[in-house]
This record gives sequence, structure tokens and C-alpha cells, in this order.
Amino acid sequence: MVKSELIDTLSSKAEITTSVAEKLVNLFFDGIIHGLVTQGRVEIRGFGAFTVRKYRAYEGRNPKTGINISVPEKKLPFWKTGLELRQRVDSTTDV
Repeated sequence: MVKSELIDTLSSKAEITTSVAEKLVNLFFDGIIHGLVTQGRVEIRGFGAFTVRKYRAYEGRNPKTGINISVPEKKLPFWKTGLELRQRVDSTTDV
């Protein structure tokens, strides 16, 4: 499912307009981004948790040219699935 399909599903199930559903989805994603930037963690009980992981700088290699490059340290979002979500997905036979 892509974002537009999520918006369409939300608008039909909640019986709201597509523009309102799009605003809700964008607010939800913006809230997750804000939580990661300011606190470094967003947890939705039973669904999962987003965290920020820090990676050290390292020497990498461009696979196309073979030239060594310096990759700076960075922070990236990381997702860990919640137990309830894993169990529901595992027990679903509709897939």
C-alpha cells in the first residue's frame, strides 16, 4: 500500500473527504518525524517503534569507479515491529 492508497482507504472507511484524509495522514507522518527529530523515539504500543540510530564515519568505496570515499557520520531512522503486529500478520491467512 502506498500513501495515496492509505488516504483513499481512510477517507472511505471514516466517511470523510479525500482532502481531510490527506491532511490527517500528513499530520500523522509529521508527528512521527517531529518526535524522531526532537526526542529520537516514537513508540506506538502494539504496532512498533521508530528510533534514531547513529552511525560512525567510515571509509567506503564507490562500486562503479572503485575510488575510496569518506562517508561522514550520520543518523538514520530505524523501525522495530511490535509484538502484537507481528502476531497479527503471522496469523493472517488472507495474504
